Amino acid sequence: MQAMVEKQDVAQQETSEKGYNISDIFKFLGCSLFGCFMFLYPWDTTGGTYNTALSVLTEALDKAIQENVPWLLTVVVVFSAISALVGCFWKIQKSGRFSWIFPLMFVSKPYMLTRLIALAVTICVVFEVGPEAVRSEDVGGSMVSLAQTLIAIAVTLSFVLPFLTDCGIMEFMGILLRPLILPLFKVPGRASVDLIASWLASSNTAVLITGNQHQNGYYSKREAASIMTNFSLVSIPFCMVIAETLNVTNHFLLLYGSVTAIGLLLAMIGVRIPPLSNIPDEYCGEKNINEEVPEASSLLGWAWLAAMKRAKKFGFMNALDAAGKMTIGIIMDLIPIVIAWGTLGSLLVNETSIMQWISYPMGAYMSFLGIEGAFDIAPATLVGFIDMFIPALITSPDFPVQTRFLVAGLSLVQIIYLTEVGSIIVKSNVGLDIKRLFVIFLERTIIALPLLAFISKSL
Repeated sequence: MQAMVEKQDVAQQETSEKGYNISDIFKFLGCSLFGCFMFLYPWDTTGGTYNTALSVLTEALDKAIQENVPWLLTVVVVFSAISALVGCFWKIQKSGRFSWIFPLMFVSKPYMLTRLIALAVTICVVFEVGPEAVRSEDVGGSMVSLAQTLIAIAVTLSFVLPFLTDCGIMEFMGILLRPLILPLFKVPGRASVDLIASWLASSNTAVLITGNQHQNGYYSKREAASIMTNFSLVSIPFCMVIAETLNVTNHFLLLYGSVTAIGLLLAMIGVRIPPLSNIPDEYCGEKNINEEVPEASSLLGWAWLAAMKRAKKFGFMNALDAAGKMTIGIIMDLIPIVIAWGTLGSLLVNETSIMQWISYPMGAYMSFLGIEGAFDIAPATLVGFIDMFIPALITSPDFPVQTRFLVAGLSLVQIIYLTEVGSIIVKSNVGLDIKRLFVIFLERTIIALPLLAFISKSL
């Protein structure tokens, strides 16, 4: 009996010295494995078409919502508009247990206007009233459909995200990859997880992950802004959709390889020039990241200890509470922006000739690069700022394959588009407003065009 007690004392002493126990190891290995599976594992869904488990779950939930509660989106938009109106004329005491929800409900007057526009568009689309230009499938209809999908994304992402971000895998990978990621991109090594998530899941998933990490003190404003605007590449399945729309699937490997290489090059350049380089390295509250490896520790050993320290803090009830708040935040905050801004931007492209005039300098630039049909496809180089799918839709199939390849590649490396990613970035408080986002968008476009033009000439 005494020997057994002595063994238990020795075990407790070892655990105390290490700073972790069996429960922490299980949370790191088991929960992180589940998170990686959901976000990163390429699942063959329809015989040759790969998707992530998270995307499969999101699609199933999206279908269930649209079949069983199609009115849910309307309720969300109506509630967000009414709460914004109330907040502008009635000052609420923002305190108490549910004080976190007040900033989502009672917003500034510009965002109140955004919510009212979203309400008007939703009513036009759902009840089939109002101008045809607003409720058509290419304008308001597509934005409302996108917003419905965003509800499913908000639910699945929020409740699965903690298993990827809060159980130690980001600390583990961050320390291991820091010697590579930091000198190349000037961001922490844990950003590699964001990059992989966007490649295999979706860009808005990666941006939401980054925003969540910034709010928790793991990225500074500059780091979060750099990751959001450079690392959030579109997923492989969506790249295939763009390729099919522009009929360049025969060159998909070259297209995706080009997008990946150019995207990484743009990331290395973008983080070193304004406006990203001018954003301060300020943290949201207390800084919670340290990827420096002490001289007395090995790289792998320190990565393991950092993962254990993070896993020790993970609790299922706290994760559920945070997931619920994140779900409500995405639904209340982003859905009206997606509907309102996306509809207004689509109307600008479809119903006016403004983009043709604005894009004239881009046409001259592409003409100088020797791109066929330069002035005809010039609007496609800029409308991607509104939504990345619009360039593919407005590009005629009669253009040569080289031109269609260039439009496909450009729409994929531009990354920033207001209907989803741009809206999330603006609301994340990382120091990027719409003006700065457009500057970054132009920088990526101007640098990528000659590279894509050179590659397309090999076809």
